[in-house]
Amino acid sequence: MSSVPVPSPPRRALDWRLRFGLLSLVWGFSFLLIKVGTEGYAPFQVTLGRLVFGTAVLAVAMAVKRERLPRGARTWAHLAVAGFLLNALPFSLFAYAELTIPSTLAGICNATSPLWGMALSLVALSEDRPTRLRVAGLGIGFLGVLTVLGAWQGFHGLDVTGTALALLASLSYPIGWIYVRRTLAGSGHSHLSLTGAQLLLATLQLAFVTPLFTSLPSGFPLVPLLAVAALGVLGTGLAVLIQYGLVAEVGPTTAQMVTYFIPVIATAAGVAILGESLTWSTPVGALIVLAGAALTQARPKTTATEPAPATAESAPAAEPGRPAPAARRKATAA
Repeated sequence: MSSVPVPSPPRRALDWRLRFGLLSLVWGFSFLLIKVGTEGYAPFQVTLGRLVFGTAVLAVAMAVKRERLPRGARTWAHLAVAGFLLNALPFSLFAYAELTIPSTLAGICNATSPLWGMALSLVALSEDRPTRLRVAGLGIGFLGVLTVLGAWQGFHGLDVTGTALALLASLSYPIGWIYVRRTLAGSGHSHLSLTGAQLLLATLQLAFVTPLFTSLPSGFPLVPLLAVAALGVLGTGLAVLIQYGLVAEVGPTTAQMVTYFIPVIATAAGVAILGESLTWSTPVGALIVLAGAALTQARPKTTATEPAPATAESAPAAEPGRPAPAARRKATAA
């Protein structure tokens, strides 16, 4: 009796652990690239360039997979809001923040995104019930923020405006995730299609805003230009593709762990490459923030399977940020 061979699932070119590490590096270095980019170009110009290069990567991916942009005015209207909250706004805020704060601090501020998300979900998502552990994580996380900022010293030497902008950027991600969860869940379109449209709309928003607040640069410094290109191609475009591949392969819980490596890499890159100063309170506070963020993601064990889930731009962005469930959230990427 002959047996019919069962086709094995396609194997990825790279093991998921290598792609996980690559995503952590890409998003962790994004804050360094923002800092370098703003040394030659205005923050809005850095963000616009980033979105142009990132959108180009998604356009190529859609062409290769023969994906079409989503249809329907209602879908496009929701995607325009998502593009603003998850891409245009936080990317711009981080760029402006890094004019006055080090990239290390910006990376750590980004790690507060799960804390903001936990706090907002208690208000906005009735099905997301708090537990003692998660509430404790919220308190611990914000204690870590105060440690990073040196609250006991009266925030001495801290640029309040830049820090506030970075924290607002991290707050924008969970607001966007909640909006997407309420409006675009189950839309029937592929995640690549929705993400491509979202980045396209965010690019158009910055293309409109940038000329109103900036003038054409008198020159095009090469190193900042390369930093912007890398930020868009790697930190926005490629990161989104890696993120969704990870989520599909290992699930949201494992994939979102990338969030906890981003501030570590951002801090190491800022200190080692840019020569940014580092006091004891920064790494200690960052560890407390990450511990609190991890506790806010703890959920009671259930028998149900967790729904499979940027940039981001997180995750997670997720630009940097935790990866978002694909059925509910779209690209975050830093």
